[in-house]
Amino acid sequence: FVTSQVPTDLTIQVQDITFYAHKYPLVSRCGYISQIELQPSISNLGYDLKLENFPGGSETFEIILKFCYGLPVDLNPNNAASLRCASEFLEMTEELDEGNLISKTEAFLTFVVLSSWRDSITVLKSCENLSPWAENLQIIRRCCDSIAWKASQDNSTTGETISEEGWWFDDVATLRIDHFTRIMTAARAKGLKPEIIGSCIMHYAEKWLPGMDVALEGPRAFGYGKNELQLSILSGRRQEGGVGHNKELKMIIESLVSILPPEKEAVSCKFLLWMLKMSVVYSATQVLVSELEKRVGMVLQDANVNDLLIPTYRNGDQGKLVNSSEELTMHDIDAVQRIVEYFLMHEQQQPHQHKSSKLNVSKLLDNYLAEIARDPNLSITKFHVLAETLPENARTCHDGLYRAIDTYLKTHPSLSEHDRKRLCKVMDYEKLSLDACMHAAQNDRLPLRIVIQVKFLNNSRLKFFMY
Repeated sequence: FVTSQVPTDLTIQVQDITFYAHKYPLVSRCGYISQIELQPSISNLGYDLKLENFPGGSETFEIILKFCYGLPVDLNPNNAASLRCASEFLEMTEELDEGNLISKTEAFLTFVVLSSWRDSITVLKSCENLSPWAENLQIIRRCCDSIAWKASQDNSTTGETISEEGWWFDDVATLRIDHFTRIMTAARAKGLKPEIIGSCIMHYAEKWLPGMDVALEGPRAFGYGKNELQLSILSGRRQEGGVGHNKELKMIIESLVSILPPEKEAVSCKFLLWMLKMSVVYSATQVLVSELEKRVGMVLQDANVNDLLIPTYRNGDQGKLVNSSEELTMHDIDAVQRIVEYFLMHEQQQPHQHKSSKLNVSKLLDNYLAEIARDPNLSITKFHVLAETLPENARTCHDGLYRAIDTYLKTHPSLSEHDRKRLCKVMDYEKLSLDACMHAAQNDRLPLRIVIQVKFLNNSRLKFFMY
């Protein structure tokens, strides 16, 4: 109720609050109210006007009511956007009254808010509940541009780019994903270095997405190491979050990947593989998954085995493992196969690429093969195809490959003699070290013919060293 000697003659409902006010102060400043036909109240509990979807709700309308009555109004970053949107809704223009609320809030946003980093962040956060008004009035665009300009300006002038990331990374990480992506896009257009943008994206992802390092809980499937990503934990997190939460995470993942700078140095290989795992778990689009696989292939030499263990999921399976009549592998072998192929394609396109990258990938793949070999459901075909993906000259030593094959034979004791021979053909025994040869010569899991060949090679080497 407005306290006055004159009885109120206008009731206005905003959300679940009814305001009892006087018609003249509102009509004199609000074009919207002056143009509509106000219906007389049926009873004391009725109202003349109901404002549906009013920007800012009843709290904002109360401030506007005070403004219309000539009471002092405290404009600040927390209410400036909602008052600007609400004044537009009510058409509080200069034609009705000089110094009306539209002009006052516009001036405050332009000259006070946009000149301040902190105020721009505050206003942008307040716009999250003001759709579509804040968007149509360009408040969001102006705040994003101001924040992007200040971020790129500071980094470009100081030269201390990465070391100073904390001061503004934390602030933009509190924003909604659509606002964050607009700031990153604007910052990129203003010349902010791709490494800075990539670092900021990684910072945002670490805040909003499930952790990169998942602790081991419960029984270990297939006896894998404690540092491995456990599907049971991810599955539980996914189911626990609910459908709405999962959709939100999916949107964050897809949005972040869409704004990744194309430069290889922008983000780490570890981050790309983490995002790939999250994309699989939360059923991101296949186009996005393929894009991530290609990007990982470009920097595969920087990966490690644990990061490469990508869980096997099926789209829309609500966090359950793929259920196939043929096999139930714990990890997505096909994804790694594609990543290695992308790496080889990238190598061909980069003739001056350092040779050590292919050597690193060969060691990585052999270690990966040794890990997945412990999966009792891994078919020999998939293992064999992946082992043969790299060209012959990629491996200078076959010890890692021998270890992987031996692990597979140990896990699959029922393999036929034909399959054992087929698997061992991948190895070049000339490239085994003396220790590996000694082990293979006494390994009863290998086909007898292979053991004999290795013993012969081993004896030849021993005679060579004796002479």
